[in-house]
Amino acid sequence: MKVKTRVEAEETVFAYTPADNGAGPLWCHGSTIVARQGDAVYVAGLETLPEHKPLHNCRWTLFRRTDAGWELMHRDTTGRTREPSPLALLGNGALLVSANPTRTELGAYSGPAEPAVFRFATDDPAAPPRRESLSWSGAPAFTEHSYRTVTADRDHNEVLYMQNVGYDVAHMAFLDRREGWRGAGTLQWPWGAAYPEPQWLRLCYPNVILRDRAAHFFGVGDIVEPVAEWRQAKFELTGRDWDYVFRRLFYAYTPDIRTTPFTPWVDIADLDATAGALRNGDIYLDEARRAHLVWSATSVDARLRDRFFPGQLIVHSLEYAVVDQGRVVDRRTLARIDADEDGWRPQLGRFHVLEDGTLLVVATFAPQPDAPGSPRVTYRVAALSEAASQPLEWSDIRFAQPMAGTFLTATVRGGSAPSPWIDLVGMRPDAAHTVGYARVRVEAS
Repeated sequence: MKVKTRVEAEETVFAYTPADNGAGPLWCHGSTIVARQGDAVYVAGLETLPEHKPLHNCRWTLFRRTDAGWELMHRDTTGRTREPSPLALLGNGALLVSANPTRTELGAYSGPAEPAVFRFATDDPAAPPRRESLSWSGAPAFTEHSYRTVTADRDHNEVLYMQNVGYDVAHMAFLDRREGWRGAGTLQWPWGAAYPEPQWLRLCYPNVILRDRAAHFFGVGDIVEPVAEWRQAKFELTGRDWDYVFRRLFYAYTPDIRTTPFTPWVDIADLDATAGALRNGDIYLDEARRAHLVWSATSVDARLRDRFFPGQLIVHSLEYAVVDQGRVVDRRTLARIDADEDGWRPQLGRFHVLEDGTLLVVATFAPQPDAPGSPRVTYRVAALSEAASQPLEWSDIRFAQPMAGTFLTATVRGGSAPSPWIDLVGMRPDAAHTVGYARVRVEAS
């Protein structure tokens, strides 16, 4: 099934000064900072405070796009922070912007933080937001390194907010449609017993979806290189004595975030043996409550291949799986290319849902080889079929200035309704340190 699209807008949302604090406007790339409510689109921004030193040297902003263009809707003046602010849109018209303001004194490099959300009314955008404090189980010691996740159930006006503490757990707060914010316990990360030094596998940048109090989690392990020989080899190349690796993808779910713990972890993909790399792209929950997952994979670390894996083929691929009640029932490769082939290398995939329920995958591809003058990236879209035997028919999205690297979308995970428009934000290729926006209309599929 071929998908036809038309690019309707490519615009600048905001420019920023790098904060040099380890984060950036798209650093929350497992969640989203863009949402659509009717004809209006909202983007949460990040503004550097030049008079303050890292790490708490930013504040969040909120932009709104209407037919008149982009406008700054709100600039936070109540706190300093480090990271971008994932947002959540509810069916009752509320827009919640997450925040993690520091509790440290001016000049402190790091320290405690106090998570909060700011509630806006989309039917009265000029009204000031209401700050809401979150409830937690216990007294978690939050810091500026929140790695937070925000996901919304638009139909039931509920939100799940997750924030990491250390390297072993995430704490959870749940916005219950009847009871308000309540603590929802913790999520314990997988235990890596087989590593030379056994450790918790902190999962970062997860894609999480919430529907009728069931929550489904899809995240990647984020740990320092555990193999001493590989760590030394990379140090000889980079001069860094640390190197975070992303080689294992995990999935878990709970049928009721209020009452039931998450299931044991399902190991979706594992490239530990070949020092490969994995990146989770998205998760979607269909009407049968099956979780659809998409991720990108590179089979071997090219820096280590010749020394530790001579002759091993390096493959770049975009992968897909369906999980039903904790069991993988479908697994497919949506696109792949060998590193020595000419063509296009898949990079990142996201889901988009049309009003009729059709599930699309939107993905970026980079050229191989990356010759001077070649485009940095191209976007393609395809409709996913229930039949595993039916190959995808990729269609190019013809951007004038395609945004390379991480891109975020107005997703049902953030509370945006299924839509014929694909709303994207990313980094503009023609302007440094500038967040851009693009709108694509799906005309036929």
